Order: sequence, then C-alpha cells, then structure tokens
Amino acid sequence: MTILSSLSESLPVSKIGLQRPSSIPVIAEVGINHNGDLAIAKQLIQVSHDAGCAAVKFQKRTIDVVYSAETLDSPRESPWGSSQRDQKIGLEFTRDEYQEIDSLCKSLGIEWSASAWDIQSLHFIEDFLPSFHKVASAMITHGEFLQEVANLGRLTLLSTGMASIEDVDQAVEIFEGSKANLVLLHTVSTYPSPDADLNLLTIQTLRERYNLPVGYSGHEASVSPSIVAAALGAVVIERHVTLDRTMYGSDQAASLEPNGLRQLVSTVNKIPSLLGNGVKDWAPGEREVATKLRYWD
Repeated sequence: MTILSSLSESLPVSKIGLQRPSSIPVIAEVGINHNGDLAIAKQLIQVSHDAGCAAVKFQKRTIDVVYSAETLDSPRESPWGSSQRDQKIGLEFTRDEYQEIDSLCKSLGIEWSASAWDIQSLHFIEDFLPSFHKVASAMITHGEFLQEVANLGRLTLLSTGMASIEDVDQAVEIFEGSKANLVLLHTVSTYPSPDADLNLLTIQTLRERYNLPVGYSGHEASVSPSIVAAALGAVVIERHVTLDRTMYGSDQAASLEPNGLRQLVSTVNKIPSLLGNGVKDWAPGEREVATKLRYWD
C-alpha cells in the first residue's frame, strides 16, 4: 500500500468531517543525517524498512539558490572543510546517488521522496516520480514555490512550523482548485522540541479549520508525543531517524535511533485498532463474563 492509497481513506469525504484512517503510515525523515555518505543513507533506508516505515524522506537543495554567496563563503569547520560552502556541498547527493537510492527503495518496496528547498530541486525530485512531495516548514511562505508544487498535482505533505495561522491560510489557498491532495502536518520547528512547546491539540484545530487531513512531524527526542498525535487523529507521522544521535549534524539530537523508530511504528500501528469506532456496544466475550458475574439475571 502506498502512502497515497493509505492516506486517501482520510481525505475529506464531505463538509461534515473526515474519516479516520485504518492505518497510520510513518515516514522516516533521513533528511541530511546521512552526512553525505551514500552507505549511511542506505543503512538508514534499510533500518526504516525493517522498522515498518511506509517511506523515507531526504532533503534537496540547490545551494547557490538557497544560500547567499556571503553565507557560503563564511567560515564553518566541518568534516568537508572550513567553509559553509564545503559543508553544504558535502551534504548533497548527485543524481547518480539518488538513482541508487531510488533503486534500493524500489527493491525493498519502501517509498521515498525529498523536501525540496527551491524550484530547481523540486523538479529534480519530480523526475523520480515520487508518490508524494513534502514541503518543509521553512518553505510555507514561499508562494511561488508552493504554486509550483500544487501544479504538479501530487499528494503534498505541508509542514506548518514557523508559521502563523494566516500563513497557513495563504498556503492552503494556493492548493485550492489544484489536483494535489493536501495533508497538513502540525510541526514545531525547534531541534529538539521541548515537550511543553508541542501543542498537539493544534492537530484538531487545523483539521477543523481547513477540513483537511492533518498529520504530525515531530522533532522531539522521545517517542511518546508522536503516539499521542496519532491518538489525536494524525493521519501520518514523520520523524527524523539516525543511526546514532552523537553523529555529526544539526538534526541528529532531534532524531530517533533504530530502536526508538521500531517502537514508534509498532505502537502507532496499534492505535486505529485500540481506538475502534466509538460505538458503545458489547465487546466480544463480554456476554459470557456478564453471565458469570451477574447472578441476578
């Protein structure tokens, strides 16, 4: 089952509300935690597949578009050199490397995509015909970019961190009338996010305001907030994944290691069954227990 077919069950069916999904896919956000090493990227894909994730996601940038020359020429010590440019180039994969990622994901049967940070990168990823596009929170106010994504007509996951409700209003309006099915992701864009800042009830607020399915993209260090988000109706969960939180990189501390990712997927998979349909009725086996305990009947 693809993310598209899984999420289609939770897309709007009427003005009254949304159907609850029968499953909640988990996307493993590899992001740049591969540190520019294709072997590490492949390990993270395998870890995500083995944990039961529906997809893995990377990040793609055209560095001379996303960053100014002044920024790129500024000093920064990293495994790749002593400038910001060295570091940014070191974190990017080539088309040939993405071909290997594509081939591995297809062989494993796991979907993949990448958050593009500029229009050129968006079309780079579109060339691989992903089943979905993901818009990072940083891009939510980039109207031209959002319009380009909407024009592609694919399932789009839009993170809403670093945004006011008016920013979200404007972003949603861009997608209205397009063929792209839009899923909003409640997000708090701090790394890692303190539990007190997560405001998970925003999932309900966004769903009611836009009559759209809403998921959760978490940057906290623990598993439990994502589980609560799923119980609150999140239709998809996205979490950063790493082999080791102590590795080099700004996102490592906000990521789940393999054991945490397995725990997350295992628990999230149980939630639709645990929640049931909300109808108060006899559970299987209860009549037999009642016969034994209600001596007056």
